[in-house]
Amino acid sequence: MKNIFKILFLGGTLAIGSCDLEVEPRQSLTPEAALANANGFQSLINATYGIPRAFGQYGQTMMIAPEVMADNLRIIANTGRYIGQEANADRAHISLWTQQFWFGINNTNIIISGIADVSGDQALKDKVLGEAHFLRAFMYFDLARVYGYEPGKEVNGFNKAVILRTEPTLGFSDADFKARATNREVYDLIISDLQTAINLLSPATIGSANVFRANKGAAQALLARVYLYDSKYAEAEAMATQAMASFGLTDAGTGLLTPANYVTAFSTAPNPESLFEIEIRSVDWSTVDGVNNSVCSLTANVYASAQFILTASDELLGSYETGDIRRATWTETTRSGASGPVYRSNKWLGHKGDFLQNLPILRGAELYLIRAEARYRTSNAAGARADLNALRSKRGLAAVDAGLSGDPLFAQIMKERRQEFALEGHRWFDLKRNGLTISKSARFEPVPYSDYRLLAPIPNDQLQLNDLLEQNPGYN
Repeated sequence: MKNIFKILFLGGTLAIGSCDLEVEPRQSLTPEAALANANGFQSLINATYGIPRAFGQYGQTMMIAPEVMADNLRIIANTGRYIGQEANADRAHISLWTQQFWFGINNTNIIISGIADVSGDQALKDKVLGEAHFLRAFMYFDLARVYGYEPGKEVNGFNKAVILRTEPTLGFSDADFKARATNREVYDLIISDLQTAINLLSPATIGSANVFRANKGAAQALLARVYLYDSKYAEAEAMATQAMASFGLTDAGTGLLTPANYVTAFSTAPNPESLFEIEIRSVDWSTVDGVNNSVCSLTANVYASAQFILTASDELLGSYETGDIRRATWTETTRSGASGPVYRSNKWLGHKGDFLQNLPILRGAELYLIRAEARYRTSNAAGARADLNALRSKRGLAAVDAGLSGDPLFAQIMKERRQEFALEGHRWFDLKRNGLTISKSARFEPVPYSDYRLLAPIPNDQLQLNDLLEQNPGYN
């Protein structure tokens, strides 16, 4: 009986059932019928774009959890959500190891393995293949940084990441069990996928509707981010520079948002600074999804029925310099039952109606901050300062001190990242990937980098189903 359930619940099986294909009856859908030509594969990649927008991913968790698990957000109303994450309680982390997530990876494997063999326009086939490589890298990167250490930053030599699946699972006969790959192996696949995507995808204009799909510049930007996590600093600098060129961003900051349009840009679809943005339409939600699960509902009170359970920490608010337009992404307001002033987010106001809005995942500002950090790590303090100043000039701030270098320069880079990407899901990962203690808001103890809670636990049901899986240290 156990083996039967292992096959039924094996992550990544029968992903074709998650496709949004116009074929009926659904129960008779077969890979041969659905994927007979390039258009069928295009439908499959279209369905796969819907997976990252789930509330357990970027629709909520990946935007909020990394902020409240560190020091950017605090809870002002106990609805049971994020209470454990705020306190970094045992097993309260980010849970990405779900069947739906593995379905998404399997969808990309189906495309990568099969699209070359079907009929159809070659340009379309190349585009879909490039998108599949991008999305597989995107999903594996999130799994790797949630469940494993970055290469070279291991604690006590523990280098396990996640299962690597690069071949499609189309039925029970294809189902098998694997052990976790090393972080190096997973990062190598991510890098290879993104390099392939760059060669296959076409450029997109920053802030245009084309950023709702994977594009050449977005693949370059994501690869620059991956290189930074992987401590490949020279490569991160070079790739960030290439991505900037792809989007027409100059060394002086031309192409970035300005103080006049920074806040309102988050109520624009697409965000004018977006390189890759998850589009959410009203048809993608049920009637209660907005009020129950949206980032807007949890972080702002612009709708009367909003939950509004999270506000900016005092430490984040106190970090802004006078004149920094990013401070205006927070507005003082009230919340019944909350003591003292609280602040709503002005990034996520549900401007498309009923709590609905898109989510920019890669923005132009990140390229300057990736390059600044990479240049700092390669002893190019002047270059790092230049990138910081290019960004600061578009946020209403003066240049940093001309002699800023060493640890103070790194601290400034980290502060700029904290402020620029508040409530965009970077803070926890920025501290973790640098091997730093996870700083917390006032009433919680910091989490040392050596603490087991840096990594998410592998779900117990998966450990029971797959005897080859090894739990992360500290959770046994």
